[in-house]
Amino acid sequence: MTKLRLAIVGAGPAGIYAADILLKAERHFEVSIDLFDHLPAPYGLVRYGVAPDHPRIKGIVNALREVLDRGDIRLFGNVHFGTDITIDDLKKHYNAVIFATGAVRDTALNIPGIELEGSYGAAEFVSWFDGHPDYPRNWPLTATEVAVIGNGNVALDVSRVLAKHADDLLSTEIPPNVYEGLKASPVTDVHVFGRRGPTSVKFTPLELRELGQLNDVDMVVYDEDFDYDDAARAAVATNKQVFVIDKVLNQWREKARAQADDPSARSSRRLHLHFFARPVEIVDDGTGRVGAIRYERTAPDGEGGVVGTGEFRELPVQAVYRAVGYFGSPLAGIPFDKKRGVIPNREGQVLKKGDPESGTESATQQMYGVYATGWIKRGPVGLIGHTKSDAMETIRHLINDSGNWWRPEAPSEESVVEMLDERGVAYTDLSGWHNLDEHERALGAAEGRIRMKLVPRDEMVQVSRGARVR
Repeated sequence: MTKLRLAIVGAGPAGIYAADILLKAERHFEVSIDLFDHLPAPYGLVRYGVAPDHPRIKGIVNALREVLDRGDIRLFGNVHFGTDITIDDLKKHYNAVIFATGAVRDTALNIPGIELEGSYGAAEFVSWFDGHPDYPRNWPLTATEVAVIGNGNVALDVSRVLAKHADDLLSTEIPPNVYEGLKASPVTDVHVFGRRGPTSVKFTPLELRELGQLNDVDMVVYDEDFDYDDAARAAVATNKQVFVIDKVLNQWREKARAQADDPSARSSRRLHLHFFARPVEIVDDGTGRVGAIRYERTAPDGEGGVVGTGEFRELPVQAVYRAVGYFGSPLAGIPFDKKRGVIPNREGQVLKKGDPESGTESATQQMYGVYATGWIKRGPVGLIGHTKSDAMETIRHLINDSGNWWRPEAPSEESVVEMLDERGVAYTDLSGWHNLDEHERALGAAEGRIRMKLVPRDEMVQVSRGARVR
């Protein structure tokens, strides 16, 4: 029977789902899968890209755990593609590889002042409060007034964590350094900016409702943003999700009016939602730091978009977070689309430029044996359900391409372990993840919590490999 030795680079949902789908697929060959990740722990953005106060979304981990704990997928954590292993190594030991490395960088926002001190990418902040081992332990939370640019779920995650009182996060798995940083934050007002109107937001009703449940935080919306045109009114009438969002926002409007009449009912912190507001500049305070955000009021264009009105406003802030999207990172020896931040592909089959000597340098050809899935395949769009269907498409092509798989010279499972050992790679495996998981749960139990994340990479590796860490 033909045997498929498959490497998957990326142990987040995309990589784990791809492995699971292949193992369950009808096929006429035996499958052996090795899952690699540069982090010592699995689960990718579910562990390091979801706000800690999202237990329902974190529940996805349980499904991913079930797949890994079956024992038919080997896990190699703390292995860096491009240095610890290369594409040539994979060709030597496997028949094919699927890249599921996701998108973890912030998309650029090209407006004046974006480089000022106090201007940050939302992805970096999320990595900090989620305890990512490759980010600084401290975050400069010194601003009293903060701007968040974006109207998607990540923008709301960042805004919620900034506005939320740190003690209200103690029931989650946030690391001690994150709690201490948020506890000391002097923030009073968080302003969220979106260039479109309330009926065109990208976040979900669930995310919006969670904002309204924050302790001692008032939700502030502005009447001028609710002068709907026909298209907006039609969206409310025909789209259930838009209807719910509109209903929640209008409830907040009514509450805001009541608070205006009774100042004693106001909370100590406020979260403002500014619609029809297109940021155009981050204003220097004169010392190279963020001093204000300048934005233009927009208006519906009648075709589902917006146009500038020529009215500019300025709001004092001391920090700005851009949450305008994620962007993929290039991988050594693999084609990369610099404009879209993805691996160029056709339904998961990785594409490369043609051979210049054959006169086809402008054409694209399939890079046999190399596949992509998840955000590095399609860009940072879609939810977990999309990731599963995405993986199914890639796996279908992988199976159909069996005649063009690589023919590895050292395909045994032992040969990969020998290679990593010879190179001194301190890799972690599934039993190591169980060690780390147990350790983090013990740290949490000591504080009356379910889990407390271990942050330093070296300590994560030590615990995973059986060492004791205080």
